[in-house]
Amino acid sequence: MRVIFEPINNGLNIIRNTAIGLGNFDGVHIGHARLINTLVEESQRRGLVSTVYTFSKHPENFLRKTLFTPQITTTKKKIELMDQFNVDYLYFAKFDEKFSRMQPEEFVKRILVDILRIKLAVVGYDYRFGFEGVGDVSLLENFGQKYNFEVIIVPPVYLDNEVVSSTSVRKLLSHGYVDKVSIILGRPYSIQGLVVHGRSLGAKIGFPTANIVPEKYLIIPRTGVYYTQTYVSGKYYESLTNIGKNPTFKLKKISVETYIIDFDEDIYSETIEIFFHERIRAEKKFDNLEELIKQIQKDVDLVKAINNRYIKY
Repeated sequence: MRVIFEPINNGLNIIRNTAIGLGNFDGVHIGHARLINTLVEESQRRGLVSTVYTFSKHPENFLRKTLFTPQITTTKKKIELMDQFNVDYLYFAKFDEKFSRMQPEEFVKRILVDILRIKLAVVGYDYRFGFEGVGDVSLLENFGQKYNFEVIIVPPVYLDNEVVSSTSVRKLLSHGYVDKVSIILGRPYSIQGLVVHGRSLGAKIGFPTANIVPEKYLIIPRTGVYYTQTYVSGKYYESLTNIGKNPTFKLKKISVETYIIDFDEDIYSETIEIFFHERIRAEKKFDNLEELIKQIQKDVDLVKAINNRYIKY
C-alpha cells in the first residue's frame, strides 16, 4: 500500500483508473471494514486501482473552532489498519479553508475526476461532501452519471439494533465500555505512546508502571482501572492499566499508567501499545499505601483469573 499526504511534491503516480472509498474512517470499525472490503473486491473485479481517500485530522475540528471531536485512532494506526485490507493507495487529503469551501461539483470534477481519474466511488449510506456538507449520495450518483463513474452505496452495519458509527465508539469509550468497543471495532481498542519518566510512585510500592502520554487529539477511555494487554519489545503481556489522576497521590493531570505483569525490562523512551479489554473498577482514593497495595494485588489476581476469556496474540 502506498501512502500519500497532501500537498503532493512529486506528483501523483496512479497509473490506472481508480476505485475510491470516500470517508473519514476514524477508528476503522466494522462498518468501515465492510466499505473497504467492497472497495477492494470491486476494484479487483474491474481492474481498477483501489484508493481510500480520507483525512489525517477530523474535519469538524477545523470547521467548528469551539468543538473538539477527539479521534479514535492516530494517523499512524489508521495506516497500519488500512494496510491489512490490501488497498493499493491511502490518500490523506489536507482539510483547510480552501478545501472546506469547495462546492460539491468542484470537489468531484477537480479532485476525483481530474486528479484521481475515478471510475468507481464506494461510499457509506450517510456520506456527505462539499461546502457545509450539502452533497449527499444521491448527488454523487448524479455526478457519476455526468462524469462517467459508478457509485456503490454501502448500507449501515447494525449491532443490537443500533447503527455502528465512530460517534457510538466515542460514546462507549467515554463511559468505559471498552469491551463493547472491541465488538464494534472488530479488535480491542488501543493506545500507542512513548514511555516517559513519571514520579516512580508505582515502583516505590512494588508495582512499577510504564507511563505514556497519548496524542492530545485522541479520545481516552473513562477514568478507572482496566484489564489490558501491552505490546512491548515485540511481545504481548498481560497488564493492568490505570487511567486517571491517581487520587491517593493527588496528581492533577490525567495519566495513563500500565503495570506490565511478569515484566522487568527498562523501556523508557520506547513506544508501547496498550490494548483495552475490560474496565474492572473505578478509580479510588485510599487512606494509606497498605490499602492501595492490597487493592492493586487484588486487581492483578483478577487480571490473571479473567485473561483466559480474551484472545492471546
